[in-house]
Amino acid sequence: MEEKVTYFEKVGKENTEPTLKLALERAKARGIKKVVMASTLGDTARLAAKLWKDEGIKLIIVPHQPGFSGMSFDPELKKELEKQGHIVQFGTMLFHTDKFYGVDTPTIMANLLRTFSQGMKVCVEIILMAGDGGHVEIGEKVVVVAGSGRGADTAIVAAASTSTHLADLHIEEIICKPLQTKQGPPPPPPPGSMQTLWKKPKE
Repeated sequence: MEEKVTYFEKVGKENTEPTLKLALERAKARGIKKVVMASTLGDTARLAAKLWKDEGIKLIIVPHQPGFSGMSFDPELKKELEKQGHIVQFGTMLFHTDKFYGVDTPTIMANLLRTFSQGMKVCVEIILMAGDGGHVEIGEKVVVVAGSGRGADTAIVAAASTSTHLADLHIEEIICKPLQTKQGPPPPPPPGSMQTLWKKPKE
């Protein structure tokens, strides 16, 4: 099986529309009708609902939990989206519970996922939050969309699960992601082959 993966050279909200286009294409190709989406203030959710109005896609939108970073989802937009048949799911952000639970496991998991991209960390987190909210079933195939700060730049196909059944969550396909990770920008491409880059150490 061969499938295309798109890599964005830079992070940023300018990747939002291309990400939404790619996510919709993959959802239609796989017959998936639910998209789990991160949207802090509501801009990404509003755009997706507009672009996908007649596509038969149900959005499960996961903003920040109340009180996190002082940012909140537009309550009027929440009402509007719910009238359209979408869901706005608030819940505990599972990778930000170190102080609550007193263990480092959430940070370790988050940092590991950030080696793929910040959006990949968020994708896994919001799948579990949507599962804990009862909006996706364990094993249900969904498309998941997230980003690095504002907008969207990462999308995957996953088998959903809940936080109590983490081993049942599977990332099946990467649709798109930025080259840059949370740890910093990607290294520059090599100017030549590995043979020209390697030099015999001085004796």
